[in-house]
Amino acid sequence: MERILEGISGPSDLKPLTFPQLNQLAEEVRELIIETISSTGGHLSSSLGAVDLAIALHAVFDSPNDRMIWDVGHQAYAHKILTGRREPFRTIRQYGGISGFPKRRESPHDAFDTGHSSTSISAALGLAKGRDLTGGKEKIIAVMGDGALTAGMAYEGLNNAGHLGADLIVVLNDNEMSIARNVGAMAAYLSRLRMDPRFNKMRMDLSSLIRNIPKIGEKMFKAARNIETHLAYLVLPGVIFETLGFTYLGPFDGHNIELLCQTFKKARDLKGPRIIHILTKKGKGYSFAEDDSTRFHGTIPFDVETGEGDGEAGKSIPSYTKVFGQTLEELAAGDPKIVAVTAAMPDGTGLSDFSRKFPDRFFDVGIAEQHAVTFAAGLAAGGLRPVVALYSTFLQRAYDQVIHDVAMQNLPVVFAVDRGGLVGEDGETHHGVFDLSFLRIVPNLVIMAPKNENDFRRMLKTALVHPGPSVVRYSRGKCVGVPLDEVLEVLPIGRGEIMREGADVAIIAIGNMVYPSLLAAENLSSAGIDAAVIDARFIKPLDGELIEEVARRCRRIVTVEENALAGGFGSAVGELLGSRGLGGALLRSIGLPDRFIEHGSSSLLREKTGLTGESISRAVQEAFTLMG
Repeated sequence: MERILEGISGPSDLKPLTFPQLNQLAEEVRELIIETISSTGGHLSSSLGAVDLAIALHAVFDSPNDRMIWDVGHQAYAHKILTGRREPFRTIRQYGGISGFPKRRESPHDAFDTGHSSTSISAALGLAKGRDLTGGKEKIIAVMGDGALTAGMAYEGLNNAGHLGADLIVVLNDNEMSIARNVGAMAAYLSRLRMDPRFNKMRMDLSSLIRNIPKIGEKMFKAARNIETHLAYLVLPGVIFETLGFTYLGPFDGHNIELLCQTFKKARDLKGPRIIHILTKKGKGYSFAEDDSTRFHGTIPFDVETGEGDGEAGKSIPSYTKVFGQTLEELAAGDPKIVAVTAAMPDGTGLSDFSRKFPDRFFDVGIAEQHAVTFAAGLAAGGLRPVVALYSTFLQRAYDQVIHDVAMQNLPVVFAVDRGGLVGEDGETHHGVFDLSFLRIVPNLVIMAPKNENDFRRMLKTALVHPGPSVVRYSRGKCVGVPLDEVLEVLPIGRGEIMREGADVAIIAIGNMVYPSLLAAENLSSAGIDAAVIDARFIKPLDGELIEEVARRCRRIVTVEENALAGGFGSAVGELLGSRGLGGALLRSIGLPDRFIEHGSSSLLREKTGLTGESISRAVQEAFTLMG
């Protein structure tokens, strides 16, 4: 059978294909996605489930003239393949290759950059109103998953779009929700009627006729609408969208390309805000991903035949995420006040076992980071000890709540900030490289970062006995592999640790930059430079006495952090030196440059940004020469 995919260079090539050919194309696209992601790793199950959707959208609409916004982008792999990126797709998430998420700079078919959930409706609404104000005619389509509807921003967008009566289409790709067959059949029948322009015109004409009846018309109209609404609650799963001002269509089989094309064509000709609800299966077409869609949501490279992941090497050394979950369970077993909160990431944050062991003390609030933080503040105000486990990049979404609802009230909420620093192939939307900068300026927060898993455990213990709010920030990936203390000790707040004595220059590092700094010091010794290495441990409060002592002794200070230099750890050290009259001490800070860091392996990105032991030693030598 002749392959079709090789002849697809853009969406226009889909227009003349028959439905059997489109179905064959879907199989070929899935084969390419599975083959590629088995080698590169990536978001597999969501994108497999959205292949038929992407084909139908591009067969009906006219991209890039018509604008498609893919919420998050986990579903967008087929979209990339169909829009001229079939060959580059093999480089996805690799350094110098295409991104795993939609990027405007990558293709005109990517209408909006997405990486965090639930932004698509707001973006689509902005594009729609921009089109209206500039006299455009293009269609605006937002594609979002059902998980995105757990975020408040999605409802803000829906509410505003309905209020404005905006001419846009929202496709709700529902790959989780189960709808009973009889309800689904009735809803599909009614939505087919409602898609028909003749039906909508008839309803509008009838409404006008009733309302114009003298004296009683308005009462009759309200009564009819009341009856319609109550009946809708009985048979329509989309009544909430209707209430928000949307025309609801669905639910439909999201793997029936012919039905999807028919639906999109009819919806295209309607006006106003409309939402198309489709049902899909995550991992569609790959049995291992269908059976375990969570594991294959974001997967490491794997063997296609067995589904088994690569990366067995180093398996004996746990990840920081794993150590977090185990330590929190251990501490919670001895303290019934400890509770855990996460935002749709129980597996990603290491809390799955905790949720099974302490089901009444575990709260997954969905993709709702703002709510998670304020909810935790309420728990703390009620006498509990909440631990909020979030990725650094997602904590950005709840910054106001950290300040206003936690820190301002000095509530004992612990923030377990995972994925601090460079995270690798997910790239610029997921690197956690701003947290030290935006958190350290918040009053009452204690902020710490471990150099290894033993310190990490001690920091969690410290945070949970501290009477105010605290942050433990740790990196993605494997721990160091050091022995663990049997009894967890509490660290003195704001005390650093001398890791290596030295007289010529002091390298003050934080978190996962301590060991590269020790390596740099060894390299420097061969160059005749005697470097001290300090593990600061705390970003806030800093160990002022220790830093002042080494500054007076060495006069040359180099700070190292895996965070944006602007406003980060190095800035904090500089401010401290200035406040203590040590502005004359020569300071050089090493960290991430003032730009968004692209995707690639974490090790390669650290090499590119100068955060390896060798790079640090070279930078210190250059600074040492300049400092004199």
